[in-house]
Amino acid sequence: MKRLQAFKFQLRPGGQQEREMRRFAGACRFVFNRALALQNENHEAGNKYIPYGKMASWLVEWKNATETQWLKDSPSQPLQQSLKDLERAYKNFFQKRAAFPRFKKRGQNDAFHYSQGVKLDQENSRIFLPKLGWMRYRNSRQVTGVVKNVTVSQPGRNVRAKSGLNRSILDQGWYEMRRQLEYKQLWRGGQVLAVPPAYTSQRCACCGHTAKENRLSQSKFRCQVCGYTANADVNGARNILAAGHAVLACGEMVQSGRSLKQEPTEMIQATA
Repeated sequence: MKRLQAFKFQLRPGGQQEREMRRFAGACRFVFNRALALQNENHEAGNKYIPYGKMASWLVEWKNATETQWLKDSPSQPLQQSLKDLERAYKNFFQKRAAFPRFKKRGQNDAFHYSQGVKLDQENSRIFLPKLGWMRYRNSRQVTGVVKNVTVSQPGRNVRAKSGLNRSILDQGWYEMRRQLEYKQLWRGGQVLAVPPAYTSQRCACCGHTAKENRLSQSKFRCQVCGYTANADVNGARNILAAGHAVLACGEMVQSGRSLKQEPTEMIQATA
């Protein structure tokens, strides 16, 4: 059985490579923000979001323009991926799964993504990245299977976990939180099961009786048949857990309602 899994390592770039990586991240941020500005103008005019195909033609024009020819010095894949990320952000917004796309700021989650052209030499603890060449990395675990893609990222500094989480939820919505849960589970070789929430707050986790009268208040649950009493959230959580176990017992491979035709992800993290 094929398993989707991600790996995260610390890169050890040389001085010139580190400068190039920062420049690549800046180029991706520039492309994302410039395309977002044009998308905003289009949205304010009452039009639907512009698809990736059209945005890709903008990228060609920007590379050929005198004032932005420096974009040619960056690998094409990360720049194209920035536009794909923007397209996905707009789709999520129009489908009411996330907030409206926002401009990226320097130093906040700087990253760029390769979808091909990457070579991994585990024996010598090095990796080849287009336009960066061979680079050492801290080989902390064995990578099995085929490397499909690589994301190079610089973690933020001096960010308080709780406030950062709150901002992320407000900015991206619960869909983004679900996506992150799925993504993190891929790292561990696990899966996230999406359970329909209907009646989980009214169903008794003890006998299975379902009735709206069981829910005495926002926080109190008492079954009208067997008398089982519990915190309403705890009772609902037990129902969701039982539903997930039932799916696993049936041998079904479900990952949050998504198709299993999803490529494995390789995460490479760079630190300064």
